Amino acid sequence: MELVVYKISGEEAGRKIKLNDSIFGIDPNDHAIYLDVKLIQANKRQGTHSSKERSQLSGSSRKVKRQKGTGTARMGDIKSPLLRGGARAFGPRPRNYTFKINKKVKQLARLSALTYKAKQNEILVVEDFTFDTIKTKQYVNLLSKFELTGKKILLVLPKIDSNVFLSARNIQKSQVTLADSINTYDVLNANKLIISESSFSEFEKMFS
Repeated sequence: MELVVYKISGEEAGRKIKLNDSIFGIDPNDHAIYLDVKLIQANKRQGTHSSKERSQLSGSSRKVKRQKGTGTARMGDIKSPLLRGGARAFGPRPRNYTFKINKKVKQLARLSALTYKAKQNEILVVEDFTFDTIKTKQYVNLLSKFELTGKKILLVLPKIDSNVFLSARNIQKSQVTLADSINTYDVLNANKLIISESSFSEFEKMFS
């Protein structure tokens, strides 16, 4: 598959780039995508949720009412989960949600995500660029040239460019990442991938 290379002004640069079939043309594996996205989302969880159970509450252990003859359910002390201010039965405890998947599975998931984007024509290739100053308006103009304002955008750069990163920081639904740092969730969550031309060589190094 070949894609046209564009300038940031929205005009064609007069050349095309051929996508590597081993990266953008594999047979996608949906289960690998599921596992990797599940891991990414699990790693975002703090796991600090907690509630007190009966043994952790302070309070009298005196029996609230007699066992039988009241016509209502039996009840123990005031720490009972049935009472207001009582303990929580089987409440959440702090835990770590992360789990392990193999490196090859993670790589397969990223390749599958990139392949899906290529098949759906959701990849836009732009020639390498930078901004002279940190200015949000420059990034907004770039998106408007390609009619992508208001859409979820993932801009992929070959190396760190502080001016571009900081210019895009305040734009909602827009994210900037490096070619060697892309993850499956960000790729699939974006409506459009804007990939800088030199990023393709970084992809080949990473996935070789």
